[in-house]
Amino acid sequence: MKPAGNWRTQGIEAHALRLEAKVSSYAEIALPVASHRLRVPKDHEVIVEVLAAAVNPSDAKAATGLMPYAVFPRTPGRDYAGKVIAGPETLVGLKVFGSSGDLGIRTDGSHSSHLIVEADAIVPVPEELTMQEAAGIGVPFVTAWEGLSRAGLPTSEDTVLILGINGKVGQAAAQIASWRGARVIGVVRREESYVGHSTGTVEIINATHDNVPARVRELTAGSGASVVFNTVGDPAYDMGQASMAAGARAIFIAAVERLVTFDILAFYKGRHTYVGIDTIALGSLASGAILRQLVQGFATKALRPFPILPHAMYPLERAYDAYQLVMGSSRDRVILMPQDFDPCT
Repeated sequence: MKPAGNWRTQGIEAHALRLEAKVSSYAEIALPVASHRLRVPKDHEVIVEVLAAAVNPSDAKAATGLMPYAVFPRTPGRDYAGKVIAGPETLVGLKVFGSSGDLGIRTDGSHSSHLIVEADAIVPVPEELTMQEAAGIGVPFVTAWEGLSRAGLPTSEDTVLILGINGKVGQAAAQIASWRGARVIGVVRREESYVGHSTGTVEIINATHDNVPARVRELTAGSGASVVFNTVGDPAYDMGQASMAAGARAIFIAAVERLVTFDILAFYKGRHTYVGIDTIALGSLASGAILRQLVQGFATKALRPFPILPHAMYPLERAYDAYQLVMGSSRDRVILMPQDFDPCT
C-alpha cells in the first residue's frame, strides 16, 4: 500500500478517555478526558476520526482487573465507527467501522477522538447504517458469528436454542441463525417476547415457569436442539445440556461461577461438541474479517443493527454515566460520541 502525501504528520491532537490503573469496582471507574499527540502510524495503519464508539461490558470489566492481560494506562473501547483521515489514498475519506479484542485492552482503543488501527482491519459502513448503528454492531455480532461459525454455521436443517436470547449476543445469534434459515428457539427469564429482529419466527420459552428441556423436546418432536448457544453461562448450563439433540453442538461465551457438573457419559454418548468463544483473543484483523462476512446481511437488511436511542448516546465527558448504564444491565446499546456531529448521520 502506498502512503498518501504527508499522512505521517503528528499534528493531530486526540482527546481520549484514560484508565490509569485498575479499580476495585465499577462505581470507582474514573474516565478523565486527556489530550495527546498521535504517534506516527506505521505503513500498514490508518488514522480514523472516531464518530461513534460502543461501550461494552468487557470495557468496564477490564478496568476492574477481571482481564489480567489488560494494559495500564490505556484508552478503553473495542468497537468504533468513523472516517479515515490519513492512510493509503484509496481509503482516505471512507466511512468505516470495526472491532477488536486488542483495542482498549492491550492497546489504546476507540473511546477517543482518533484511533490508529490496521488498514486491513477496517470495514466500509453500508449505506443503510448510521455511524452509531455501525459502531454498535461489533462485539455482539462478532461473538455470535464466531460461535456459530466454529460450531458449524446453521442451516435450514438446524434448530438453534439460544439461552438469554434478548441479550445483545443472543439477539445477534438469533439474527444470524434465522438469516441462515435455521429454526430459532429462545429462552428468557421473564414474561416477554423476543425483542430483536429475525427473518423467521422465534419461539420463546420462559424458564421461570416452563421446563426448558421438556419444552424443547416437545417443540422438536423429541429430538432436541442441534445447536445450543449459551450466552448466560453456568446458571443455564444444565437446561442447555439437557436440551441437546444427538450430535448437537453447544457454544459457551460466559460464566458466573467457573465450575459445573460435567456429565462425561452424556457427552460422549450424545456425540456432542462443545465450543468455547473468547473474542478478546481476536485481534482487529480477525474481527474485521468476521464483520466483512456480515456486511452483506446488513446491506440487504436480512441483518439489522441494534436500535440506538437518543438517551443512550453520550459525549466523552459523560463517559462515567455511559459505563454505569452498561454495567447496570441496561438493554440499550450505549454509544459514546467523541466528536461534535449530527447524531442522525
